[in-house]
Amino acid sequence: MRFLYFDCFAGISGDMTISSLLSHGVDVDKFKGELSKLPLSGYDLVFGSATKNGITANTFKVNYDDYHHHHRTMKDIENIINQSSLNEDVKEMSLKIFRNLADAEGKVHGLLPEEVHFHEVGAVDSIIDIVGTSVLINMIAPDKIIFSKLPVGSGFVNSQHGMIPVPAPATAELLKGIPVYDNGISGELVTPTGAAIAKTIADEFGTIPEAKIDSIGYGAGFKDFEVPNVLRTMVGTIDVKKK
Repeated sequence: MRFLYFDCFAGISGDMTISSLLSHGVDVDKFKGELSKLPLSGYDLVFGSATKNGITANTFKVNYDDYHHHHRTMKDIENIINQSSLNEDVKEMSLKIFRNLADAEGKVHGLLPEEVHFHEVGAVDSIIDIVGTSVLINMIAPDKIIFSKLPVGSGFVNSQHGMIPVPAPATAELLKGIPVYDNGISGELVTPTGAAIAKTIADEFGTIPEAKIDSIGYGAGFKDFEVPNVLRTMVGTIDVKKK
């Protein structure tokens, strides 16, 4: 059985997820081609690398025109995804991630999910992060996805609404039912997008299973912490005969 393991010792964000998953033999041109199926414009994808505490990792960033950085409702996002020519599995996963976000944001702000305006999450970069993650999961095609427990960080972070605590309220809402811990790092380690990805795609949370590891990927965040700010993913095979 083919598995994908998310080793989130420094947390998780959308761009870290994509840059880590790109390490597993993915055809980058095919990946870009899939994203081009979205009816979006005014952005560029930037692929690079960074070194975090001696670990070389991929980086991924979406550069976009300020004009395209505006609020979107859940309906707007559904239209963008449904009007694309992406395959149905990718559409379904992308919409599930966004709907989990809408539910969490709605609870925090006292709104129905369809009334939520996504602010940063509705921007082009977050749409690319979520749809791109769904594309890569579809390309890697694991039979099971396992996440480690998530370190939530501490302190405060700036938002559209001013300073808010870490984890951000929507992130905390999304983390319900997910094993979390404090690793002593001050800062936002799990973003709302990262939390929504974990909540939506994880089949289970726990330690890495007894398995044969075939490939390892590192995706770097753009901040520096005491620990290497990277998301490590592993793809391998579990011998189901031993289970």
